Amino acid sequence: MGAVGAVALGIFCLITSELLPVGLLTSVGADLGVSDGTAGLMVTVPGLVAGFCAPLVTVGAGRLDRRWVLVVLIALMAAANLVAALTPGFGVLLAARLLVGVSVGGFWAIAGGLAVRLVPAHHVGRATALVFGGVPTASVLGVPAGTLLGELGELGGWRFAFAAVGGLGVLTLVALLLLLPPLPPTRTITFGQLPALLRRNRAVRAGVAVTFLVVTGQFAAYTFVRPILQEVSGVDAGYVSTLLLGYGIAGVAGNFLAGARDPYRTLLTVGAALAVILALIATVPGAVAGTVLLLAWGLVFGGVSVSLQSWMIKAAPDDAEAASSLMVAMFNLAIAAGALSGGLAVDGISVPAAPLAGAALMALAAVTVRVTSTSRTGTGTGPGTGTGTDTGLGMGKAAGAGIEGLADPREASPADQR
Repeated sequence: MGAVGAVALGIFCLITSELLPVGLLTSVGADLGVSDGTAGLMVTVPGLVAGFCAPLVTVGAGRLDRRWVLVVLIALMAAANLVAALTPGFGVLLAARLLVGVSVGGFWAIAGGLAVRLVPAHHVGRATALVFGGVPTASVLGVPAGTLLGELGELGGWRFAFAAVGGLGVLTLVALLLLLPPLPPTRTITFGQLPALLRRNRAVRAGVAVTFLVVTGQFAAYTFVRPILQEVSGVDAGYVSTLLLGYGIAGVAGNFLAGARDPYRTLLTVGAALAVILALIATVPGAVAGTVLLLAWGLVFGGVSVSLQSWMIKAAPDDAEAASSLMVAMFNLAIAAGALSGGLAVDGISVPAAPLAGAALMALAAVTVRVTSTSRTGTGTGPGTGTGTDTGLGMGKAAGAGIEGLADPREASPADQR
């Protein structure tokens, strides 16, 4: 399990790097002379780049040993954060964040399907949960620790936080070199195979659509969690990093609770619950209410990344790397879309508008999952036999039929598995 731990550390390091600005928006903006909404581009830019780079790196890796691809991507992330720590202005900082996006997209897309190669078959579920435990753990340790370092002006403030993540990247690189075995590609992927997988596999399309809705809704709100807690809930600025720590701890619990559960039911619950939680945190004042809602938010969202990854692996077991790259691409594009839409809402309307937008998207995600299920059960004719119109996003009866493949992808129709 040492190799799995090294990959999990890599995911932790990358997600910490990607989300680090969430707790530093105010201090970076004040120091470099930009608004909170503009500072939110530090999350938008790497998310957008990661979304495009996930399939590009997966295809470009070709016949390269996956071990060396992961090592190079971690090295790039470490260098980008060290550049960010020394940046003279916001433009250079955004350029460094662009490199972080390349690293996140490529590493996550490749690492997501590695659990099946690193452990025996009966441990794959647990190993996948461990790898993706790096995502909520980044919220537990990474983002709060970065926020805390950013508040210590005597150490250099937010610049020291970026430097610390760069140093962690170097340690992760060493761990990968020491613990990860050679991982030659099992098959090469071409650009044509990615849209072909979307066309033929309805469950994959549905998973991509749900990924977009859930993650966009999450980051429309979470990117601005600091101003939400301070302005809506009335939390003192000095307690924000502590509350983010609690959020992350709840997220880790949610990750492992969801790891062994059916991904469809989990994501249906997540969408419905977060629609309510985000609406309440936007409208209910009070530090106590804000704290309770934040912890509930962390617990529920903690199960998202592992559930989405499980959805894709079950939907396309013979094309796990390609399916993972599509999910990671959409996940990161959705981070960018969420941060951008949240920033527009904050700058153009008010701080509460960001979580309210997130709540609306979460409700739509729950409806999407529910509609696909209802369509599937309504046909009564088995997988792949729905008679509704296929919209390309897994909607309607045809998409609903494809979801049944999540129970056992091998039962999907020949058209879906060709």
